[in-house]
Amino acid sequence: MKIPGLGGWSEDPLWAGVYDWSVEHPRAGGLLWALGLQSDLRLLYACAEEVGRQPAGARVLDVPCGGGVALRGLRPGQRVEYVAVDIAPSMLERTLVAAERHGVADQVTTQVADVGALPFAEESFDLVVSFTGLHCFPDPAQAVIEMVRVLRPGGVITGSAIFNDTGRRFEPVRRGGRLARLLGPGCTVDDVRRWLTRQGCSDVTVDVSGAIGYFRGVRAG
Repeated sequence: MKIPGLGGWSEDPLWAGVYDWSVEHPRAGGLLWALGLQSDLRLLYACAEEVGRQPAGARVLDVPCGGGVALRGLRPGQRVEYVAVDIAPSMLERTLVAAERHGVADQVTTQVADVGALPFAEESFDLVVSFTGLHCFPDPAQAVIEMVRVLRPGGVITGSAIFNDTGRRFEPVRRGGRLARLLGPGCTVDDVRRWLTRQGCSDVTVDVSGAIGYFRGVRAG
């Protein structure tokens, strides 16, 4: 049996399992998030509901999919095409297990890919979700460019990140994450607003809860 370690994402880090577990156990996980990140886990669930609002035939891109956290929003029989992308094959395996557990495996396909150069055509998805991803990417600005590039006009991009400007009290979390090779350079709330706006997104919002912020934007038609 493979034992997760403390290395980077390609090494199936222990944090990945802890994160997935916390999201799947709202009461205990909510307490863990409140104590460790001073963040309300219910905001993540509310953000994931965007997936469940997609009509039949819609295409959803989840990058990085991690262990399939965003699948909480996908409904059995919803009849959407849900493409889960991650740079680590181990994360895709976790996502497939989660898809089976939630009864939505028939709607989910997985693909290894780099968010900095997504292998998809322009304007090919109706929704792009990126939970706890921007702070992991080596170039978050390029990631935003790519995620909006594949989004259709009128489509939504949404997700969450540990932001760099949420207060000094969270600096140990950010520094520890970089030392463990779990976090990249990160970005600020204003960075995300500016990047999304530059790529043609409107109605851009960022709601901050403790160390984590939840962003959303609509690609202009």
